[in-house]
Amino acid sequence: MFSLGGYLFSLLFAGAPIGIALAGATALLVLFDDFLTYSTLFEAFFSFLTKYTLVAIPFFIYAGFLMERTGLVGSLFKFADALVGWVPGGFAYATLLAAVLFGAISGSSTAMAAAMSVIAYPELVKRGYPKWMAAGVIASAGGIALLIPPSITLILFGVITEMDIIKLFFAGIIPGIMLAISDAVIIVSVSLFIKLPRGKFDLCEVWISFKEALPALLMPVIILGGLYGGIFTPTEAGAAAAAYALFYGLIFKRKTFIKEVMPTTIRTMNLTAVVFFLLGCVGIFQFYLANMGWPMMIAEWAGELGLSKHGFLFALMGSLLFLSMFLTGVAILVLTVPIYFPVALALGVDPIHLGILTALCIEIGSVIPPVGLNLFAVSGVTGLPVTTVIKGSFPFCISDTVVLIIVLLFPALALTLPEILVVSHFK
Repeated sequence: MFSLGGYLFSLLFAGAPIGIALAGATALLVLFDDFLTYSTLFEAFFSFLTKYTLVAIPFFIYAGFLMERTGLVGSLFKFADALVGWVPGGFAYATLLAAVLFGAISGSSTAMAAAMSVIAYPELVKRGYPKWMAAGVIASAGGIALLIPPSITLILFGVITEMDIIKLFFAGIIPGIMLAISDAVIIVSVSLFIKLPRGKFDLCEVWISFKEALPALLMPVIILGGLYGGIFTPTEAGAAAAAYALFYGLIFKRKTFIKEVMPTTIRTMNLTAVVFFLLGCVGIFQFYLANMGWPMMIAEWAGELGLSKHGFLFALMGSLLFLSMFLTGVAILVLTVPIYFPVALALGVDPIHLGILTALCIEIGSVIPPVGLNLFAVSGVTGLPVTTVIKGSFPFCISDTVVLIIVLLFPALALTLPEILVVSHFK
């Protein structure tokens, strides 16, 4: 008789989607385990999906898609270009800055990479940037959305582990800024080496573009201010972001926006359905693991190995990066978090720190072949071969890995800001 793990990996190697493999492996055990019935599996599936916080995911996805359709992303990009486009490699900095700003709204790495491919790539090439560098900047900048709140990755991690999502959001700010800085270092190095052109600084253009981008810049202020001020839960913040984008489109882009609402809504529903199906299958998987006592057994086994906390984290991060070569970020979350989370807690790893490290690994995985979604998003929009995108994103992948190691060794980078904000909030 195969174990649960045997069924699971057999289905994965047979090419089954991760959700089907998770649910199918558990369903097969019904034939051999009196504890399980198909009714309990259905109950576990839908019970997991009743978590209120999950509703934040479609709201933030919808807000990001609406911003793309209303031109708010384009206005962010113009402002970023006017602000930093005059330095060497400045247009690449502008792409990076726009990605950080958009990441503070949409929380979707692939959505950002696709949007910036449409907006930034043609202009980067027009201004003399090599195609491989232009593609690499966009693919890597997209990953910053996985750390800058409101991160869908952190929402999923928080739901699976039943952690405070607001704390996870604020824990991601400093590592997210570190990612942006590390990418900026790569940009300036390449820019100086290949002598990229620079634009001209125009204060009037900065002011004009700032006024145009102000509606987009206000959205992250509303989201983060509402979260910290206790006005919004993460779900309500997502609803506010989507309502804000809808309101802006209906008031300022009425003629073109009306036609875009339904296709954008359908696009959001399709992506949400995929994510929620995966999460329901995680509910089934977690239900069986918990009732069989697997988390405790695995934690005890890990303790017997004598691994230190840092030794465990280095091994875990290496495993997650390896898995990212074959699985998407969401698949990695739903497959691995229920297994390694109790082990990490038993070894004394801070759960907030662990969530940020996991998000960093998934961020790096978004540009690791052969499955890195950002690689294919940029390739699909720009028409470049995936190998060209990989070439451009490789230096950024190295710098992001350095950030991962630094955050692993210095947990305060992830933990200080949530602690400060929580203490100040309750004074």
